[in-house]
Amino acid sequence: MKSPDLPELLELQALARRAGASMTRRVLGEVEAGAQRFALEAFILGSSEPDAPAIGFFGGVHGLERIGAEVTIAYLRSLVMRLQWDATVQRLLEDVRLVFMPVVNPGGLWLGTRANPNGVDLMRNAPVESIERVPILIGGQRVSAALPWFRGAPGAPMERESAALCELVDTELLNRPFSIAIDCYSGFGLADRIWFPFAHASRPIEHLAEMHALCEIVDDTLLHHRYVLEPQSRQYLTHGDLWDHLYLRACERGRVFLPLTLEMGSWLWVKKNPRQLFSRHGIFNPMIEHRQQRVLRRHVGWLDFLTRAACSHERWLPTGPARDDHARRALARWYADDGQRPRDKR
Repeated sequence: MKSPDLPELLELQALARRAGASMTRRVLGEVEAGAQRFALEAFILGSSEPDAPAIGFFGGVHGLERIGAEVTIAYLRSLVMRLQWDATVQRLLEDVRLVFMPVVNPGGLWLGTRANPNGVDLMRNAPVESIERVPILIGGQRVSAALPWFRGAPGAPMERESAALCELVDTELLNRPFSIAIDCYSGFGLADRIWFPFAHASRPIEHLAEMHALCEIVDDTLLHHRYVLEPQSRQYLTHGDLWDHLYLRACERGRVFLPLTLEMGSWLWVKKNPRQLFSRHGIFNPMIEHRQQRVLRRHVGWLDFLTRAACSHERWLPTGPARDDHARRALARWYADDGQRPRDKR
């Protein structure tokens, strides 16, 4: 099947050819957008040992937010090119498995819509219900695909794109003792945020201590980073979050799975170039070339840091009394104010 000439898909095809036998290419299904048909593809590098840690990189869940796919592809390109000459990367990939799905929603990317071609917001599409109050519309709605944040019809199966992402995570990440996922978006706000579950509940996750330990090595190592690391529930709650769904599945299996969401502060781009407000794509993506390059440089470094953290997880993952200490400090850091309500919304 030949996909339409989307730049992101063309670059992925070129990278697969360049990587050759170093990369495994998986077709997870296909979707249609009008007369066009698209493959849902994953690209895999690194160790095939079943006990090796793994990390997954995802982008393009919201088709309008192209920068998420572009950041993910930029990191994949960096790895493929460095594999040709960088012995440290070659050794790194002997001990960790890297799974990429940079364009989860190719139909939405083609159409320039947040939702998929069926009008479903994929990040509201999982079978997870919040028992707490969620914001109107933004928390997910089943009224109509003509309105934003449509979850899909009641009782309907997950969309093909959502199901493909879940199948990939299930087979490549959740079958390992330790894994991380990072999903890249253009979020609203003036800060770059790193969110972790839950989105459907304000209670702490089971692996709060492990998440705090990861955040601590970020703070200690990347001294001048500008990320705000927090549970998504500090901002708003939703129904149907895919990463909540997959995290709960990992807990049922007794796996340590730390899903993260990168929410890039797109208001910074609009603030520096207010004319972007008159472009639908400009609200969600940096439109000036040097700003896009700056965004790619900054976040590719973050993705590389996470790869190394996954590979070396046994050196920072807390156990025993250290885990109890991380849990206590995490509660103080993120949950001390039980009455805190969401502050800003995407």
